[in-house]
Amino acid sequence: MNDPTEPLYADPAVAQFYDFRGAARPDLAFCRKLAGNSASVLDLGCGTGELAALLSEGRRVVGVDPAAAMLDIARTRPEGKIVDWIEGDARTLRLDERFDLIAMTGHTFQVFLTEADQRAVIETIATHLKPGGHFIFDSRNPDFPGEKTRTAKATLRRFTHPGHGQVEAWNESTFDDATQILSYRNSYRVLKSGEVHTATARIRYTPKNVIAELLHESGLQVERWSGDWTGAPFEPASKEIIPLGRAVPQ
Repeated sequence: MNDPTEPLYADPAVAQFYDFRGAARPDLAFCRKLAGNSASVLDLGCGTGELAALLSEGRRVVGVDPAAAMLDIARTRPEGKIVDWIEGDARTLRLDERFDLIAMTGHTFQVFLTEADQRAVIETIATHLKPGGHFIFDSRNPDFPGEKTRTAKATLRRFTHPGHGQVEAWNESTFDDATQILSYRNSYRVLKSGEVHTATARIRYTPKNVIAELLHESGLQVERWSGDWTGAPFEPASKEIIPLGRAVPQ
């Protein structure tokens, strides 16, 4: 789920580079296996639709995101015609439907900067989960010892864009220890034209115990806490916080 007010997601000129950000996506294979025999999947914060499209064969898939620029890209995917794309906010979304699997990957949980917003998102998951269905999402672990602050020089890289050719990309970030909010800027320079596209966004780091309490309050039960997308058990210094669970039986 991307905040449509954040330029990084709302600006089509920047959104076109999103799928080339250079980050590996081990969550895709994990969620594909997890989907298994699920007949329906809700992808909250689907962004450009990579996961929703991957899971679309043989099942009903709904992809939700508030950023129209991201959904425009999602609809162009080969599988885009068989996914139901909805422009909506995970905090307030209410569909007259429940799902076997609800996934919220790509650290979407972190774009919600207050505990109230996080609680609202988790309530949305609980509301749309079938009895016996599973949910999964990821959030970066604030206690992971890696650096949160980055510079343009340290992150500079190049990639080939199908429409623009060679592109230079870099990102810059600063972290506020008091609020646990990371503010960052992603930039892209098209080498053949010299044109630069840049936009900002913010994410919040939330401790595992806070996430656990929010899930419990919403009637969701965690079956396994993982520390990365290999499924390795969560440890205090794990890179990720990944709860996999279901609704608490009534």
